[in-house]
Amino acid sequence: MSVFSAPQPDVTLLLDMDGVIREATLSRFLARENIDGWVGLPWSDVVGTSGEKILQMMQDTRRTGISAFRQITQRFPSGLELPMEFTAVLLGGRAGMLAVGKNIQAVAELQARLISAQQTIERDYWKLREIETRYRLVIEDARDAVLMVKVEDLKIVEANRTASTVLSGAGRRKESLVDRDFLQEIASRERETVELMLRRVRDLGKAPSIVIHLGEAAVPWTLRGSLMTHESMPAYLLQMTPIGTVTKAEPDSDTSASCLDRIPDAVTILDENGAIKRANSAFADLVEVGSAESVVDKSLGRWLLRPGADVSVVISNIQRHGMVRLLSTSIQGELGTETEIEISGSGYQQGTETRIVLILRNVSRRLSPTFESDDLRSALAAMTETVGKTPLRKLVKRTVEVVEQHYVRAALQLAEGNRTTASEILGLSRQSLYAKLDRYNLSERDPDSEEA
Repeated sequence: MSVFSAPQPDVTLLLDMDGVIREATLSRFLARENIDGWVGLPWSDVVGTSGEKILQMMQDTRRTGISAFRQITQRFPSGLELPMEFTAVLLGGRAGMLAVGKNIQAVAELQARLISAQQTIERDYWKLREIETRYRLVIEDARDAVLMVKVEDLKIVEANRTASTVLSGAGRRKESLVDRDFLQEIASRERETVELMLRRVRDLGKAPSIVIHLGEAAVPWTLRGSLMTHESMPAYLLQMTPIGTVTKAEPDSDTSASCLDRIPDAVTILDENGAIKRANSAFADLVEVGSAESVVDKSLGRWLLRPGADVSVVISNIQRHGMVRLLSTSIQGELGTETEIEISGSGYQQGTETRIVLILRNVSRRLSPTFESDDLRSALAAMTETVGKTPLRKLVKRTVEVVEQHYVRAALQLAEGNRTTASEILGLSRQSLYAKLDRYNLSERDPDSEEA
């Protein structure tokens, strides 16, 4: 035969209807506390900093017969203060209330440890993001060509801008190196040497550097590699350093770089396909990359993603109307920051090619008025027109009612119609909120949002 053992309260208080303690009982865990002095005192006088919650519990108990559980800090004569969870019920046969409380110190400690762990995880996450960002900026702006290649199939996983320029060549510069076979990017006469070097890196973790020749001009580069882990899979980290001087292809020079960089708004020049041909430093800051050169030949659609206001819409409008003006959209940076912007731009001819110049202005800090604030402003403006026609006392009363009605409606919207939550937002009791709802004809009840 099984015996059900219900958890026993740590504090039991017999109260009269005014909340004065008539009897007090403690569990054996608190038996050392002498609480005889509690008898005859209001319950709110023997707690720590939870007096308002006690008064609210007693009001709820007198009205509904039972109160919701509330966490309060119970203070004992020895100076001990414990976090406790109390509820109160209305007694039937004898006048008064019964309040019972359970010690939740262990729960509070677990909650504190959980919050601390969450904060630590969040700090570590942002540190990792910062390290990753620095790593990418350093690799992307490096003069050397850097690649990450899978060990199993020699597919390219990542490549910086220099590697893309050197391996792709002029005819394939718009193509991505990702998922391409690294050996196929090497001249056929040198593939066997490169493959032997990679095998030695795989077996020993390192190997002497070798010289390879890249591009149509067969420019000499030194290739060295090391072994690392990428997404739980072994990968080669390859670094190619130019021997002598390597001339980089310069981007279009139709606009002076110094002139663009003096413009505080983001400016970029695109081709007809949306690929970036020139950008200023403000654009690099907007899309959260290290330098303006690192976005050259990349599609603006990589960051301009909002449906109905993406790069294809911008280009089609410019092709149809010759310009676009103050198009509202958003742009998402490499670190995940989404920024509200306005785009203005037009097209022009550069030789036989069409170019599109865009100005992207950050408007996220503008204070756009809401419909609610417009309504409140209009109502107050109407009150101002009655100055001199209405006594001051009545004018002030009407103004207070207008403002009060506005914030009651706003609290209901924030609480999604839940009256209890709205009353807590406003710092009112539910009775006071109900009275205001009736006064302002806002008392259409939603039974699903009410508490029992």
